[in-house]
Amino acid sequence: MELIEILKVSAERSASDIFIVSGAPLSIKAFGKLIRLEEQPLTAGDTCCLVCGILGMAGMTQYNNECMPERELDFSVSVPGMGRFRANIYKQRGTYAAVLRYVPFELPDAAAIGVPEQVMALSECKSGIVLVTGAASNGKSTTLSCIINKINSERFGHIITIEDPIEFLHKHNKCIVSQREINIDTESYLDALRAALRQSPDVILLGEMRDYETISVAMTAAETGQLVLSTLHTPGAASTIDRIIDVFPMNQQHQIRIQLSMVLNAVVSQQLLPTKDGRLVPAFEIMTMNSAIRTLIREEKTHQIDTVIQSAPGMQTMDNCIMKLYRDGIITAQTAEEHAYNPEIMRKRLAMI
Repeated sequence: MELIEILKVSAERSASDIFIVSGAPLSIKAFGKLIRLEEQPLTAGDTCCLVCGILGMAGMTQYNNECMPERELDFSVSVPGMGRFRANIYKQRGTYAAVLRYVPFELPDAAAIGVPEQVMALSECKSGIVLVTGAASNGKSTTLSCIINKINSERFGHIITIEDPIEFLHKHNKCIVSQREINIDTESYLDALRAALRQSPDVILLGEMRDYETISVAMTAAETGQLVLSTLHTPGAASTIDRIIDVFPMNQQHQIRIQLSMVLNAVVSQQLLPTKDGRLVPAFEIMTMNSAIRTLIREEKTHQIDTVIQSAPGMQTMDNCIMKLYRDGIITAQTAEEHAYNPEIMRKRLAMI
């Protein structure tokens, strides 16, 4: 298949990813399932040709069949009338390979994709940190784009996004939106975040909190009046808080606990679960800050946070959300057990129904 045909078929079939790997058939991932577009395995020449086409489509004219990247490359490609593709070029077994993530031009509709009102209400935060967490390919960027779009349509200000690479494109609406891409518009998350503090931002979207320096600057930005939205690859609110604190040296962790307890607004953890009819549906754990949770963070009692989430109004645990999806007939009992944070307790709850 020609490159443009591959991209078109992937978009038409709502594929999340395209896999171009030598020795394997050309494949896409749609609704969590791997689907072969061709049965014949790709050769090293096939993958090299397709990778060259992707690089050329992105305007990277310095690369060709004789001169290819020596290391991994992250970038994005826009295809008119189709959408954007987040590309990663890499080498495996001495041959070139690529994985492309499909991102439609249209911003997602929060209600249509199942983002609850409690999550969208976080767009009303004027300062502090809001984190969306979970494993890769579970819709974190999509949820954040919904929140950014709501802010952009409802209040005035300057939104700065720092991404690697840029995924969803946001038009200037009530807000001015500056979207910066790592390795193209700036050197690193840290450089861009430090510069953002001098660019009069009201909202900063940080693609990922990668190290303690970036986390430290993000917390400073939140303290000085900006709303900071970001992601972490952690399951659940308690482990997210522990992960942030553990990044810092031991002699700083007490101060970081105090600082984090003051600037953190919410942690939203999410998963994408397969439904009975072959779609994917999001499940959310929602923790918003109250005095009890702030105290638990300061006193190193994060293991008790789940108990507060369980009983506090406006919050929900992941397992309760999964159980509701099962009771509503959307997912199977097996899916509920496989994706539960506490499978043993979930198994007992399912057995009681």
